[in-house]
Amino acid sequence: MIKAYLIDLDGTLYHGRQRIEGADKLIQTLNDQAVSYLFVTNNSSRTPQGVADHLNGMGIPAEASQVCTSAVSAAEYVAEESPGAKVACIGEAGLLQAIDEAGLQLTEDKPEYVIQGIDREFSYHKLTKALRWINDGATSILTNPDLQLPSDDGLTPGAGTIGAAIEAATGVSPTVIGKPSSIIMKSAIDRLNLRADEVAVIGDNMRTDIAAGAAAGCETLLVLTGVTTRENMDNHISATKVRPDHVFDDLHKLIEWLSQQASQASKKG
Repeated sequence: MIKAYLIDLDGTLYHGRQRIEGADKLIQTLNDQAVSYLFVTNNSSRTPQGVADHLNGMGIPAEASQVCTSAVSAAEYVAEESPGAKVACIGEAGLLQAIDEAGLQLTEDKPEYVIQGIDREFSYHKLTKALRWINDGATSILTNPDLQLPSDDGLTPGAGTIGAAIEAATGVSPTVIGKPSSIIMKSAIDRLNLRADEVAVIGDNMRTDIAAGAAAGCETLLVLTGVTTRENMDNHISATKVRPDHVFDDLHKLIEWLSQQASQASKKG
């Protein structure tokens, strides 16, 4: 029985600043059913409060405590592995705050870890510093492998593109935290205090959301509201070697399914 949901954001609930049809009703349905959920995003630039503000601004109710970002998961991963570690950061506000709140020491002097996310002020100078830190033995952590990000005026390079430059310079593959890695999913599942088989993942991207959910042992619900379509789904399945447990054409179809599940659970109860 599914007790909670991990919900992707961009492509699932909205496109940029545009709410996807049915997104507000989906969250209302889960709230009405008293079902737990977390918003799980590869975005490392926004703080959890910033993500919640973005959702609320589109009429999708959200609280910071319901948001799990790749930045927070990356900082928590390092803090669990090495409490109070010295870390260098290549990233933006969301990652800097996460590092601070995880009790890690921010430094540019012989860091033990380099945590890298999206950095729209990335430069040759920062690449040089990352190269030297990692060559001197720092562990490389990548918040998420997204190569491209949508923006209001077209695609922009993502954290994964910067990470590819650092990996090319150092020859060192980073530990990847965000989707399709299971690390961010396990972090969210632990926050819910549930087993993986009690959690389902809702997302639009076979190569990130669904692949990560499957890797973590969760049930997977694909909505065709973003990256994955009926036309390209087979290619994504072939590339990921993962098949979603359920596929929905839109959020309204998903809401109908959730209502059916709640009805069946009520009858069994």
